[in-house]
Amino acid sequence: MENNKVWFITGASKGLGLELAKKLLSEGYKVAATSRSEDALIKVFGGISENFLPLEMDLVDEKSVKNAIEVAVSYFKTIDVLVNNAGYGLLGALEELTDAEARKNYEVNVFGLLNVIRNTVPYMRANRSGHIFNISSVGGYHGGFPGWGIYCSTKFAVAGLTESLSAEVKEFGINATIVYPGYFRTDFLKDSSLLLPQSPIADYKAVRESEIAHKDSINENQPGDPVKFATALIKMSKEENPALHLFVGEDAYNMANVKIAEVQKDLEQWKSVSVSTGF
Repeated sequence: MENNKVWFITGASKGLGLELAKKLLSEGYKVAATSRSEDALIKVFGGISENFLPLEMDLVDEKSVKNAIEVAVSYFKTIDVLVNNAGYGLLGALEELTDAEARKNYEVNVFGLLNVIRNTVPYMRANRSGHIFNISSVGGYHGGFPGWGIYCSTKFAVAGLTESLSAEVKEFGINATIVYPGYFRTDFLKDSSLLLPQSPIADYKAVRESEIAHKDSINENQPGDPVKFATALIKMSKEENPALHLFVGEDAYNMANVKIAEVQKDLEQWKSVSVSTGF
């Protein structure tokens, strides 16, 4: 039965991961949930049970990731659905963010996700089944927002690697889906999940305006319902031929269409240049 499936969710102590885990447990699924703090998971979900396994895991430490996955497989015997949800936002102009700030965002959002994939796929490959949801962002498809360059680029990376992953694991009966959420009403825009540059540059007025808007206006007014996000993911997990590209939220759907129109416009306007380079 579908609701006997085992889900492994990273970043499950808050935000979209938290709501997804809650929804799954309410419907009888088995959930292995990870966070940097096991106590944070226990505080929300309670301790270990027949259907729930809280796991402390450091995404950027491959040994920690490998151990958490092995414990989950030992407890539940398998992993059917992987949701790479853990990550954080970084809002700052490319010039003002330091090398260390940029690399840290990549370490968590991209290389941490790869650690989880690398250690989960062997089990799915052995089972000849599975579904991997990699949570990108609509900012991983449309990056034209001042101050979001590094964060968007990490999410573009997630989208790109998932497209390749999908092609690589298809022969093993494994599906992969890139999830592009729009704005959902979680704590993503709060200080715990959205970092700002250590040394801001005053000249970047558009970046500061974006920072103020996200902190003061958009935060807690996001149009997306995290519970409905969870419902959408569960529905997609049941599809025989699930989406590779899943835009979630009307805002994400609309922004994707804006990007598509912009690319089509450039393609046609500059076609003569594009096709002029052959021998």
